[in-house]
Amino acid sequence: MEKVRLQKIISQSGICSRRKAEEYIKRGKVTVNGHPAKIGDKADPRNDIIAISGRRVQVDKKQQLYYIMMNKPRGYVTTMSDEFDRRTVVDLLEGLDERVYPIGRLDRNSEGLLLFTNDGKFANDIMHPSRKVSKTYRVTIPANVTEEQLVKLSTGVVIDGRETAPLLVNVLSESANRTVLQIVINEGRNRQVRRMCVAAGMEVARLKRTNIGPLKLGMLKPGTYRELTKEELRAIRNAITKEK
Repeated sequence: MEKVRLQKIISQSGICSRRKAEEYIKRGKVTVNGHPAKIGDKADPRNDIIAISGRRVQVDKKQQLYYIMMNKPRGYVTTMSDEFDRRTVVDLLEGLDERVYPIGRLDRNSEGLLLFTNDGKFANDIMHPSRKVSKTYRVTIPANVTEEQLVKLSTGVVIDGRETAPLLVNVLSESANRTVLQIVINEGRNRQVRRMCVAAGMEVARLKRTNIGPLKLGMLKPGTYRELTKEELRAIRNAITKEK
């Protein structure tokens, strides 16, 4: 069998995304036939023994693929385990035959739509910057928002020395000392929406992700999850394909 890049083999096994697999390789956690691997290495997934931190990557196992939507509640961290013993989104998952992993993340104080899968390629496609899969947020600001602040948000602000891409921002409702915004981004930087609002002079009281591409959170209750329908899976895959 033709040899394949290690990160591709690992992601296709469902253990993690291709990007995460590259991190494991760089950190020296991946071995091939007992020897430390490096970025660029290839292997025969049928004959070589590939392991991450001593755990063998099973490539021959017939695996059921899961594509899951969760309404993440506030107070949970998006990680598989937490060194500070905080509640994680994994605590809300039960009854699955395979281990699934979150696609991207929402910070502890954010809520809303979070996807999980054990399909590494699918996860990588959604997270990869070149795909520009949109993410929609409902953001509550405990103050009135000025036109100048809206323009600043929509045209881009500087985060970590780099300007954010232009985005869509709409005012959903306004009242005394409270404004609700809808913000649509095509990037995926760490805590991006919160940090953009701060850069534009706005404090965020509540942040909820409502959409990822064509996928909508809908009426899914906080702390619950369900599998994507065939129609939803087809729609998000079509969105990924169009962005290539």
